[in-house]
Amino acid sequence: MSPRKKTDFGSARLFFTPLLLVLLAALAAACGNGGRDVFTLTVLHSNDGESNLIDEISGIARFATVVKNLRDEALRSGGTGKRGVVLLSSGDNFLAGPELNASFQEETTVFDALGLRLIGYDALCIGNHEFDFGADFLARFIAAFGGDAPFLSANLDFSGETVLSDLVDRGSVAPSVVLDVNGKKVGIVGATTPYLPFLSSSGNVRVDRDVVASVQREIDRLENRGAGVIIILSHLQSVEEDIGLAGRLRGADLIIAGGGNELLANDGDPLHPDDGKDDIFGPYPLMTEDAAGRKIPIVTTGGGYRYVGRIILHFDGEGDLLSVDPESSPVRVVGGEKDDAVARDPDISAQVEDPVRESVAALRSNVIGKSEVGLNGLRAHVRTRETNLGNLVADALLETVRRMESAARSTWTVALQNGGGMRNGSVIAAGDVTELDTFSVLPFPNFVAVVPGVSPSRFKAILENAVSNVDRLDGRFAQVAGFRFTYDPDGTAQVIDADGNIAVAGSRVVDVEIENGPVLVRGGVVNGSAPDIDVVTVDFLARGGDQYPFGNTDFNVLGVSYQQSLFRFIGDTLGGLISADDYPPGGEGRITAVR
Repeated sequence: MSPRKKTDFGSARLFFTPLLLVLLAALAAACGNGGRDVFTLTVLHSNDGESNLIDEISGIARFATVVKNLRDEALRSGGTGKRGVVLLSSGDNFLAGPELNASFQEETTVFDALGLRLIGYDALCIGNHEFDFGADFLARFIAAFGGDAPFLSANLDFSGETVLSDLVDRGSVAPSVVLDVNGKKVGIVGATTPYLPFLSSSGNVRVDRDVVASVQREIDRLENRGAGVIIILSHLQSVEEDIGLAGRLRGADLIIAGGGNELLANDGDPLHPDDGKDDIFGPYPLMTEDAAGRKIPIVTTGGGYRYVGRIILHFDGEGDLLSVDPESSPVRVVGGEKDDAVARDPDISAQVEDPVRESVAALRSNVIGKSEVGLNGLRAHVRTRETNLGNLVADALLETVRRMESAARSTWTVALQNGGGMRNGSVIAAGDVTELDTFSVLPFPNFVAVVPGVSPSRFKAILENAVSNVDRLDGRFAQVAGFRFTYDPDGTAQVIDADGNIAVAGSRVVDVEIENGPVLVRGGVVNGSAPDIDVVTVDFLARGGDQYPFGNTDFNVLGVSYQQSLFRFIGDTLGGLISADDYPPGGEGRITAVR
């Protein structure tokens, strides 16, 4: 999952109605014929697994058990007519972090891919996090998955990346697929967020931003191939985007959304212990209308292998949707003493969870320092305000450059780290700090980078981007070092278009002052006599990730990952002690919101 971006798919009417569709006249006719022409399709689905393999409550091995139980139940259910079941993923099938790190210690095995293969997916959408380590690792992941199930996206062109275009030639990567489900042709189409270049390292993969046209072409093609049921696997970053998409499509029977991690559930549905009623986004399924006025269900689940989505659809002999079965619901994945607790699948537990758990335990056992204070990495905080953990990370970036450069610098140097690149989502308690903590905080393959000669006006634009979506918990919010700034959240937000151009300059940044140095901005006005500065950040942002407007400025990538910079900063520069004086709980006033 990544920060949500709003795409203009137009308006669509959303129905927050009870679960069942009103049975159509065709259903009455089918029932009058003994139900022989009714095809019941159980769609099991997940999204945003994000390498949450060894969760003690859930985890991928318990998830596999729930999938097996639901498959068996779907196929042995009584009634007339044909029945079928498919298992689908709507993207973000892995995520950088300590669990995925275990796969980098192996020459061939990718534990996430192995787990998904053993569970037996029928098709998987390509999300944004699939590109976090670039095309080569995605190709390695897909090869490790193996089997016949394809990875889908209708709006991505892989011809610019040889390792991926080879997989296209083999059919492992495709825009869509037709599955034979008990004699019925079921078409599956994939769709990936059009903001992929700003969210991940997609390299030379080209993105068609017209998602509607890309998906509709595949729907039409699948219909011409005889597919009577068509499902969209979408990774557009939020259910709201899928509602807009549905309103401009014709011919789809179901949309499975990914990237937003919204929880859809109905009264009485057991929730994961980490979720409460206040976390429910809407009913399961959401019902909306397509471009032809046909009702179409949209489903998604909370990620991290905490739920298996199950929607049961009844179709007539022509492939028209008759109804959604009332048994449709998210099915939670839990162990322990719960009535619905399940055991871990023994094969996946032995082949996936055990080696990953061993790898993570080794990181946990390596204590690199102590902290006198809790270090705040809560998602809602690192994306909206200064935190002491954010300061620590930004200080580490700045110190990495200072230590690696032997000559005195002729310009002022500052650092910034996007909050979305910090992923532990918790407060690290005072006490021992381990190598595992550094991976949990900074899991991505980002490297320290220096952008030299940034003008004061350009730097103001960069900070305007950092605070432009703070109200939406957007990952572009910056944690900083070497300077202080104030901003007005009620000011005009900067807007950057899909090509990376500044469409609206923004007026939120009020003051910017270099530590022990010049003032760059005062009262929202750039100081014309202020010097250029060097900006230390991560290569993802220097390349325009999170829409950071560094422009086409050349930058230098150092041979140090941002995780390594934090690891070394704590152990070497701080001597293993993170003091409460240097990193107080509320920060030290580097970022101030004023109204």
